Amino acid sequence: MFREDLRSDSWFFSFLVGLSRSLLAFAALAKNQTAKGFAPVTIETPRHTYEYVTTALDWWQADRYCEQRFAQLLFEPQDTEQGSFSKLLQSHHIRGSVWLKERDSVLHKTKRRRGHTVPVLVFRDKTDTKYVKVLSDFPALPAVTACAHLQWDTRTQEIATIFSYAVPAFINEFQLRGFVDEEGFVRFALIVHGDHSPYLPVFRADGQWHHFCVTWQQENGTWAIYGDGKRRASASGLCSVGPSAPQAIFGQGTFIIGQDQDSLGGTFKAKESFSGNITDLHIWQKVLSTEQIEKVRSCRVVEQDLVFGWSSNTLEMESTVQAVTTQLLCPGPVEECRVLEVGSSGFSYASCLQTLPFICLYSKDAYWQLKRAQLDSSHSLASHVNTLAVRTVIPDSVFTSDVQDMNLSVALDALDILATVLREGEVPVLEPSDLLAVLQLLKQVSDMEIQEGDELEMLEQLGQYYMEVTELILEEQNSGTWSSISQVIRGPMAVVELCDRMVSLLVPLLTPERTKIMIQHGNIGLEVRELELSEQELNGDAYVVQTPEKGRHDLIEVPAEEMQRLKSRGLQRVTVKNMWFGYSSLQRCLSSSGTSAMSQDMAASEGGQKYLSTAVGTAVISSTLLSGFQEISTSVHYRLQHRVQDLPDTLVGPICAFWNFSLSPDAGGMWSTAGCSVVMSLPDSTACFCNHTTNFAILLQVYEMQRTTKEEFTLQTLTFIGCGVSFCALTVTFVLFLVVRVPKSERTTVHKNLVFALAAGEALLMFSELAKTNQVLCFMVTAFLHLFFMSAFSWMLVEGLLLWSKVVAVNMSEDRRMKFYYVTGWGLPILIVGVTLATSFNKYVASNHCWLNVQTNVIWAFVGPVLFILAVNTFVLLRVVMVTVASARRRLKMLTPNSSLENQIGAQIWATAKPVLVLLPVLGLTWVCGVLVHLSIVWAYVFIVLNSLQGLYIFLVYAIYNSEVRNAIQRMKDKKKALSFTNCSHPINYLSSPRNTTSWETGKLSPAAGSALPNPVQKDPPVKNITNKGNFGAKIPMGISSIMSPERPAVELTAFKCSVSKQGILRLFLRQCHSEAVQLSSPHWTHEKGRNSGIQE
Repeated sequence: MFREDLRSDSWFFSFLVGLSRSLLAFAALAKNQTAKGFAPVTIETPRHTYEYVTTALDWWQADRYCEQRFAQLLFEPQDTEQGSFSKLLQSHHIRGSVWLKERDSVLHKTKRRRGHTVPVLVFRDKTDTKYVKVLSDFPALPAVTACAHLQWDTRTQEIATIFSYAVPAFINEFQLRGFVDEEGFVRFALIVHGDHSPYLPVFRADGQWHHFCVTWQQENGTWAIYGDGKRRASASGLCSVGPSAPQAIFGQGTFIIGQDQDSLGGTFKAKESFSGNITDLHIWQKVLSTEQIEKVRSCRVVEQDLVFGWSSNTLEMESTVQAVTTQLLCPGPVEECRVLEVGSSGFSYASCLQTLPFICLYSKDAYWQLKRAQLDSSHSLASHVNTLAVRTVIPDSVFTSDVQDMNLSVALDALDILATVLREGEVPVLEPSDLLAVLQLLKQVSDMEIQEGDELEMLEQLGQYYMEVTELILEEQNSGTWSSISQVIRGPMAVVELCDRMVSLLVPLLTPERTKIMIQHGNIGLEVRELELSEQELNGDAYVVQTPEKGRHDLIEVPAEEMQRLKSRGLQRVTVKNMWFGYSSLQRCLSSSGTSAMSQDMAASEGGQKYLSTAVGTAVISSTLLSGFQEISTSVHYRLQHRVQDLPDTLVGPICAFWNFSLSPDAGGMWSTAGCSVVMSLPDSTACFCNHTTNFAILLQVYEMQRTTKEEFTLQTLTFIGCGVSFCALTVTFVLFLVVRVPKSERTTVHKNLVFALAAGEALLMFSELAKTNQVLCFMVTAFLHLFFMSAFSWMLVEGLLLWSKVVAVNMSEDRRMKFYYVTGWGLPILIVGVTLATSFNKYVASNHCWLNVQTNVIWAFVGPVLFILAVNTFVLLRVVMVTVASARRRLKMLTPNSSLENQIGAQIWATAKPVLVLLPVLGLTWVCGVLVHLSIVWAYVFIVLNSLQGLYIFLVYAIYNSEVRNAIQRMKDKKKALSFTNCSHPINYLSSPRNTTSWETGKLSPAAGSALPNPVQKDPPVKNITNKGNFGAKIPMGISSIMSPERPAVELTAFKCSVSKQGILRLFLRQCHSEAVQLSSPHWTHEKGRNSGIQE
């Protein structure tokens, strides 16, 4: 109320008294209406049951009435159902308007007006002296919003200045003016940089409190004026042309309330001054949204980008300006709610505060389950509680309770008595009707609104009783009762939702001295805290709960980087609500619903294991962040301890999930994994990451083990040994390709890249188990495993393409082919891994090992390309086998036309087996066995042996039995042996003389050389070049070495042959080691030898 210095007959005081009386009358009317017994009309259909309530209530009370009876306010019918539904209502003599609930709309407005104690500035009459100066440093404002509550003096119609902001460059930099027009409307005009908007009506000049907001932004000069939450005027172009167009509102100016500044901070005129009352002025350096303006109108402060907040400490008042403290009744909702017009089959809107009849909607099964619970009830709990309370705390039936607003003392007394009865065990096991009655009481308490003046100590005690009652009804002996009413309450998570409402009631307990409230009772805990974001060092906010097991705890944490992000958005403080529900009837009921409570994004798959069931294996933990009663979404980390799963011969896989109330609303929600992933999984706990806040748990998916523990250990051991052997073999193969100087060709280059990629993948695979305890390291190992194995398969594809080019002529130069091969072998895997990481970063790694997540579609980023490569290479192999067999048949007929049938069949079999054995390792076709692993343990052994020893197979076929490698090694031995002979005597110039000129092609000595050699020297017969006589297919492989030939596959190339002339020279060195032979080591001989051998290479 105002202080006594205000005249009792003033118009302002009269307004407050009248408004207070109106509110009291309205409250009494609502109480009388809700106290009456309702006689609803019941309408049944095959799927639903409708209850038509004839007594008119406002939308909020109607919604509460249905909710407390475990029903829902009637949803808007579909277009196809609208006509038939209207006829159904008319057949039961129902006509007129009824409330509806929109399916895709949620009303967030308060249910009643809220008292708000604020200082009010009283400007009596229009003078040139009264003003109030805002003591705040204003920054430059490229966008601005100013809001306040205002009472306009109706005694004058002259122009008045609500506020003015002046800077040296522009006296009228930012200003709001108004006047009362002839029709009784207050018109406002906004001025920016001296540019004037037109005067437009905003609210009626009725002497009542009204709320206004004005907004402007530099871009396009867009502006708007709001009155009582509604946009009354808006346009663009206010100061958007001319030299001032790019300028924001200048900073460091003077802000005056109640006067127009004709000079900086002064020169006021009485005719332009303001007369009336103003309070709750706030200024932001941004344009508020319509929702935020409605929030400010309801006396809630938007902290983000707030430049000036209303406080008497930041005002410099002229001595004749009165400042009084009063309780401002913040405006109630102006929202319009949906209405069904029965009879006209149409829809309309009406103020949510209007009173109308309504219809409560039940599913048919839930309605009869609720009726059955009432009929079978012995009312034992109600009788005990009501007897102890000496009044009706719990009604005999949920259908007879009234919609009544419960105050704090009544709620505290009711929960105290109820907790006493439950604690003493007077009702060992709750009946369905008892449990429904308790939930109905908890709904009423959680819907209670705390009024200013209530004793906050009682509020904390109320929270204690609320948690105790909830913990007692969730005891395991009541699990069967919860299951029997699951359809009525739409799932057991309804009690979690009720507790969340209760936690919100505890927020007023937070003060600068007490920033955290924590309550834990048995298996239920809650915490609400206020966090200041203005601190220099921001740490993550963690809620840690000690579990009943000693030394173990659960936790949920908002990371420090999220706190920093909120701070960067301009938030100064946030409220954090946390809850924890230990293992009890809640988890048992959630688990008993099975897969019906899981969304489609939860794939029940674990390799080849047989899926059995899914159970909630941990506590349920939740976290919610609020800023000014508005929920903020942030990412969280949480870790929960597993409940021991004593299930022999089963495999348990953890899944990070949250309860999504919006999925399947009729069932109360479903489990979902969207945005959540496993960070680390241990035998007794799991750590998770989620990119949002809500109610979390760990679901344990149970699979039947297809293999015993011994078999799994054997397979792991074989894998490790096989990978180790393969890695060593591949390393030796790669070194041989580099050291022995195998001639450069497409084939050898492809071999090197395949060997390198496969060796790197095998090495990472062997030690990947050591990295799974470190989240970052495991992620990196998974990414590189994906890359190297994808590269290995890509190079296997290149091997197939290269082989195809040898079988079928391909018109492409060697340089272009190699560029294409490199893009396929390395570029394609990098692209696949990069895209997978970008699109599925949080779902990339599996939960229990360092490999791709098989629970999501990420695994297809590897399996998909591999299946394609195997299909291509299978086709290539079949084509090579067909050509090889045909060639062998023709060759056999030409060389041995009279051979027996058995010899022909044997030759055909060998011609088929030879390319298959040679090409299997490089084409990767042994991986096809992986498709058959789930059929039998035998296929698992075959798969592991074939693929873990793939490196050894490559080493044997392409290194040990490769004629090119063997001949290159032989050539190195010959060179070493030749150089050893140079140590017999000092060097002479052997090749400088024409006598020692040798032809490397024929092995013959030139005539001069032949005559120079001493007799008797035995000349070796010449070695002729071998060519392929006849047309047996120039591109057809003939043997192991010929299959690998880069130039002439039909010829069995050895690449590095030791010519006969070389052998003759060596024999010469063995027969005589005299001064002439020493010439072999002369520099000229060495130079010629190197040149000729280079030509041969």
